[in-house]
Amino acid sequence: MAAPPGPELSRLAESYGVGTSYQPSPDRTVAASATAVTLALAALGVDAGDPAAALAARERELRERLLPPTVVCWSGSPPAFVADLPEGTRLRIETEQGETRSAADQLPPGVHRLTATAPDGRIADAHLIVAPPRLPAPPGRSYGLLVQLYSLLSHRSWGMGDLGDLAELTSWAGRALGAGFVQVNPLHAAVPGAPTDPSPYRPSSRRFPDPVHLRIEDIPEYAQVADSERLRAPRERAERLREAVLEKSALIDRDAVWELKREVLELVREVPLGPGRRAAYADYLAEGGEALEDHATWCALAEVHGSDWRSWPAGLRDPRSAETARARGELMDRVDFYSRLAWLTESQLGAAQRVAREAGMPVGVVHDLAVGVHPEGADAWAQQAYFAAGMSVGAPPDAFNARGQDWGLPPWRPDRLAESGYAPYRQLLRALFRYAGALRIDHVMGLFRLWWVPQGRPPTEGTYVRYDAEAMLAVLVLEASRAGAVVIGEDLGTVEPGVREVLRERGVQGTSVLWFERDWEGDGRPLPPERWRADCLATATTHDLPPTASRLTGEHVELRDGLGLLTRPLDEERAEASADTAEWLELLARLGLLHGTGGGADPSSEEAQIQAVHRFLLHTPARMVGIWLPDTVGDRRPQNLPGTWDQYPNWRLPIADGEGRAVTLEDLAASPRLHALVEVLRAP
Repeated sequence: MAAPPGPELSRLAESYGVGTSYQPSPDRTVAASATAVTLALAALGVDAGDPAAALAARERELRERLLPPTVVCWSGSPPAFVADLPEGTRLRIETEQGETRSAADQLPPGVHRLTATAPDGRIADAHLIVAPPRLPAPPGRSYGLLVQLYSLLSHRSWGMGDLGDLAELTSWAGRALGAGFVQVNPLHAAVPGAPTDPSPYRPSSRRFPDPVHLRIEDIPEYAQVADSERLRAPRERAERLREAVLEKSALIDRDAVWELKREVLELVREVPLGPGRRAAYADYLAEGGEALEDHATWCALAEVHGSDWRSWPAGLRDPRSAETARARGELMDRVDFYSRLAWLTESQLGAAQRVAREAGMPVGVVHDLAVGVHPEGADAWAQQAYFAAGMSVGAPPDAFNARGQDWGLPPWRPDRLAESGYAPYRQLLRALFRYAGALRIDHVMGLFRLWWVPQGRPPTEGTYVRYDAEAMLAVLVLEASRAGAVVIGEDLGTVEPGVREVLRERGVQGTSVLWFERDWEGDGRPLPPERWRADCLATATTHDLPPTASRLTGEHVELRDGLGLLTRPLDEERAEASADTAEWLELLARLGLLHGTGGGADPSSEEAQIQAVHRFLLHTPARMVGIWLPDTVGDRRPQNLPGTWDQYPNWRLPIADGEGRAVTLEDLAASPRLHALVEVLRAP
């Protein structure tokens, strides 16, 4: 067993927010190894070779420091940081608008510049984040649809769902179904390659969307391609891609879709922009600034040198080097191409949200923010200074995974974020809120702490590193409030005590999934609806869990057994799953919820049971209730099966019915089963 850290190393680690132990359960504490702690400190730029000397230097630094690099003030509350300053310290604040204020003034929301001058002559500058005390609440109670966009094909899709399909879905769901929102998977830019990593949760960039989602025909210049004959072959290939998925049970081939779309986009780009479009594009370039230029430069360089920037020529690994500037100039045509793709994609994302609001949706499109980025991708290259070198985000061992998890995503450095006034985080949120009615934050607990795993070591040899949760939340509340957007935190699994309470205080909606809502502090039985929390999105399942039909029948156990994923005998797993389902069905029956729409359906039928599950969700006080769109047609296949890579077609399945036949958007709109389930949630 690895040795735990000594007293000096423990105190040093604590001063930098590096954990020396963690609690997988309230009655058990596990010590982190001295090696894990030392490596985490090294990733923060701290040499812990002589812990006593490093600790003395750190304590001296903290004693002499007048202000931390970033401080927070919640509107309507006195600034707490003032209490830590020497009496008589003078404060000067320069606001975002360039005005000079004092700490006694009512400060506008924003990220301002604070200068403190102590009586002994010490001067310190800090970023001052002023944020409203709470996020906007969801506008009334609403229900909505949850879908992985790539899985929702229409008769106009090119082999996978696109932003045209999203706009069509939101218009129909808002107008015909009375839905208040549509939640989609992360639409972040992926790392190109052969094959591309299909997971939307390991993107190249979270700041820019993926042009693979473009509806090509909706680009104004598409209709003006001079030689329309050159579009004939791509259109025919697009039809074959669509038919293969919808009629021949083929998997979604993202790479083939992108290859085809890129070919056509090259033709579309040859069409000159009209004056108005040119002006709009110029505005987008100006607003995107260095971040957009970096992203497009990475894309252009990846065409030449491959998608892993860590293997590029040494000079190109630095986005600010002379070699990179020279290469950007030589590749300016390609840089412009990728800048234009980002503009076109964001334009269609904005259009989808406008359509949703015009259709009467009070929220509209709920976008998903992945917890991190791929180490080979554009953000990891452009923002190297903000990522912890040699570290990966994951999860410690727990009752469900004794080996822990390594997600292969480099974590942000909390010290560098604070020094910048959380600039990268603010820019990321601002970019997403431009076209989001709400934002779901994957693993929202990461605003408080993340499990850092040293590269090359198993997840069991990691440790937690803390972030300034108050600052992270203040930035989130500030940017969401400016956009008038709701925030949903994915807080499933093991959550540190107090985290949910802090999130609720700031207005972050939680995530409650029916099968996990049990009285864990009591008898462990299903939690009755009146005991559910109100500030949440309540659903029956998620993209990482079995569809409800599969859960009810126990087919998810058979699937995992066939892939060798069970850790216990099949009979034990079957019995536990069956008992779990039986307890829920018993509660549904006891509450009088287990009946078909209109009382005519067999209460033992699968369809009636799925309706009962959603009827139960409506009886909870949850502000938002979500239907997993595949549940509306009895789909049995999970979109993602955690613990698998190539054994299961993760992120490549179209929505299908109970027999595995692909179901189009047009089929969904005409589905009696879907309309019967929707009526459950529309009932008064």
